[in-house]
Amino acid sequence: MNNSQQRGTTGRSQARRAELIATGRKLFADTSYDALSMDDIAKQAGVAKGLIYYYFDSKRGYYLAIVEDSVAELVARAGGDTDLPGAERVRRTIDSYLHYAEHHHAAYRTIVTGGVGSDAEVLAIRDAVREELVATIAEGAYGRRILPPIARLALVGWLSGVEGTTLDWIGALDAPDQPDRAGLGALLVRQLRATLEVIEEFVPECPAPPGPEEPLDPLGDLAPVTGSP
Repeated sequence: MNNSQQRGTTGRSQARRAELIATGRKLFADTSYDALSMDDIAKQAGVAKGLIYYYFDSKRGYYLAIVEDSVAELVARAGGDTDLPGAERVRRTIDSYLHYAEHHHAAYRTIVTGGVGSDAEVLAIRDAVREELVATIAEGAYGRRILPPIARLALVGWLSGVEGTTLDWIGALDAPDQPDRAGLGALLVRQLRATLEVIEEFVPECPAPPGPEEPLDPLGDLAPVTGSP
């Protein structure tokens, strides 16, 4: 636990720290990192600049805390519904992932692209969330989080495609004929199915999960997910 995290251990401090992070998420959603000074941030948050330094040490520390908070929300949303059958859990994971991107454009872009420049610490946060999402998909598909290297690489490749597709999608949500979340989710599930079949060819001990009724669609009905957040 770093110094800034230690300062937020009491209930009141945690609430104040969470408020500052929530404010920062809104600010960085509309304004670039370099364009915001600590004076600007303090003014918008309605607090003394020293309070932000107290909780986060620096502007970069504040930004990293915001990125980590966004990542935690994305992972929690995508990794929920752990009691569902594997196939349904995979579909829900994809739908929840897209739901987050649809409603948190700036945070999603930061997570996927690595944030400011080539900040190694932000990139490490991004890589960690990718590993967690790959593990979540693997658990839904195979019932285990750790896979042979080639199977993991195949899922990493699929997730990289998901990231690029999702970035393009949220950048043109109002464009004519743009698919809605359910439509895009159906496409990504189909692509995942193809990836799982390829994995089975290269790694027989990782067979593509059987479907409940439709052999060509083992991840279930591709109708819009109901009850999604």
